[in-house]
Amino acid sequence: MITVQHQAFKLAQVFTISRGSRTEVKVTTVSITRDGVTGWGECTPYPRYDETADSVEALIRSLPENITRTELQEALPAGAARNAVDCALWDLEAKTAGKRVWEIAGLPAPKPVQTVYTISLADPDEMKSNAAKNNFRPILKVKLGTPDDLPRLEAVREGAPDPAIVLDANEGWTADVYSDLAPHLKRLGVTMVEQPLPSSDDAALMGLDRPVPVCADESAHDRSTLETLKGKYDIVNIKLDKTGGLTEALALRDAAQAMGFQTMMGCMMGSSLAMAPGVIGAQGCVVVDLDAPLLLAEDREVPLFYDDAGVHPSKPALWG
Repeated sequence: MITVQHQAFKLAQVFTISRGSRTEVKVTTVSITRDGVTGWGECTPYPRYDETADSVEALIRSLPENITRTELQEALPAGAARNAVDCALWDLEAKTAGKRVWEIAGLPAPKPVQTVYTISLADPDEMKSNAAKNNFRPILKVKLGTPDDLPRLEAVREGAPDPAIVLDANEGWTADVYSDLAPHLKRLGVTMVEQPLPSSDDAALMGLDRPVPVCADESAHDRSTLETLKGKYDIVNIKLDKTGGLTEALALRDAAQAMGFQTMMGCMMGSSLAMAPGVIGAQGCVVVDLDAPLLLAEDREVPLFYDDAGVHPSKPALWG
């Protein structure tokens, strides 16, 4: 039996990127029960990819009750709906076998991974204040994406002089804006820039200087998009809601690295249930962005554990 429910988790504070703000995250939770055993998965329908809670639910309800993970890869396109079902099937298989997901996948036991902590887009003073509160963290991810971002970046660095910084423009810059900012990146301790240009316009990256590595996010979905990234990007951001689940995420990670790309494990906003499979996919990635539960005011009953070592693999009671 496949069940679908829509849930909302309140955020600890308003979260803003170049496309808008939110005070809660709305997720779709899937459970699959067979022979008295239940597996769980979660996705976040994303309007940027023309997904809604209703459209995701309709895709999930179109599936046969006995679908396998292999069949699922062809039955649904890459995206949020397939992700929730794929992860639920992984969880179900692990619980049925009395093993952990990584054992079933033939992978080494995952270790804790250091995650970025996100500073959302705001005016420079507010971003400086938020950065100062998180100066103890090793890596800050700074949301930008306006024509006037240099004062914001400088404010963050002033507030938090110690952490490394990665930037995420969420497609909000033009080639000219990126070129104006590029000479300042190393000076301000930036180690990566994520999706500076809209995916529809990212061919312009072919002729631009990249003083620090540039990461594809909205331009990268599953393995079929890898060829289009050559010459434009150095790193590929893997998100389960884009790949359509852990199955494709693991395949994408291996394929991207084989082509010479470095990899990042990212996330949409979501609960610990959504992040848990990402910890497995994050092994071997140069940047990990699985901080969403740290931004929530409420989480799953058995949340992921975060400490100085980063985010730890999930307990079986949560997932996997």
